[in-house]
Amino acid sequence: MDFRQLGHSGLKVPALCFGTGTFGGSNEFFAAWGSTGVEEATRLVDICMEAGVNMFDTADVYSQGLSEEILGKAVKSRRHDVILATKASFRMEPGPNGLGNSRFHLIRACEASLRRLGTDYIDLYQMHGFDAIAPVEETLNSLDTLVRSGKVRYVGCSNFSGWHLMKSLSISERYGWARYVAHQAYYSLVGRDYEWELMPLGVDQKVGALVWSPLGWGRLTGKIRRDHPLPEVSRLHKTAAIGPQVENEYLYRVVDVLDEIAKETGKTVPQISLNWLLQRPTVSSVIIGARNEEQLRQNLGAAGWNLSAEQVAKLDAVSAVPAPYPYWHQRGAAVERNPLSTP
Repeated sequence: MDFRQLGHSGLKVPALCFGTGTFGGSNEFFAAWGSTGVEEATRLVDICMEAGVNMFDTADVYSQGLSEEILGKAVKSRRHDVILATKASFRMEPGPNGLGNSRFHLIRACEASLRRLGTDYIDLYQMHGFDAIAPVEETLNSLDTLVRSGKVRYVGCSNFSGWHLMKSLSISERYGWARYVAHQAYYSLVGRDYEWELMPLGVDQKVGALVWSPLGWGRLTGKIRRDHPLPEVSRLHKTAAIGPQVENEYLYRVVDVLDEIAKETGKTVPQISLNWLLQRPTVSSVIIGARNEEQLRQNLGAAGWNLSAEQVAKLDAVSAVPAPYPYWHQRGAAVERNPLSTP
């Protein structure tokens, strides 16, 4: 397993990270992802460790804390051999202070995550979303306090806009506080919005990307293509409306090319989709999920090899979409001054 530097930090993380949103399944939304219990979770962790994947990502809101509890039990005997990442921001308690990135909520949320995970430190603590009410200074000072206390090693964010992240980095630099070293963001062959603003920012500011839902919210599993109905077992039945929207014809064109490359390489559609991401700028780790051992082993097969330059170019071309403003203007003006631009 390839290990990569996580943004502007000294931490090395595996190219693939195991996401545990499938652990628990305590409500309808998360049950659509999976309902893995402790015994099966321990087996999946075993398989990951054997493959060199020692990083595991969760969040307090995943199955209302149950994912953290199950993950904590699954890694209990090898806590110091793994990198644990979790997130906070969303509602976990009733009342006006039961969510957000205020000092009040974050300190309580971190201590609750530590209890559920059964550990005294979190390797990567991430803001699950931007809080437009809490002062950014308050959020970052609270995170710096958690780092200095030893409860948190590194801090990151998730689902931020470019200005959210840049403002946060500037404030951390101004006061000498712990800075975000990672941005957990949605990015896939059929969801390339990350490239417009967040990728150039990541390159410039050395913020590593942790990619979530790399198979396009379950659309790049190889089971969806032209003239094929949605599989009976798919989270899209219950979650498609609230996730990233993808036009069917666009998806089918991308899958057509993935099928061509699958024949050339002997790899699966998910493996090719994940490998494409592993070759993108700023990507430190791609978060893979799995309902079972078979899915996990298939996704682990995305690492240890590389698509050819020609194959990457084919995927780039078929998945390209028109650039929104101001990016279409920037691409056409002084393109030689922007290393991430394409004419």
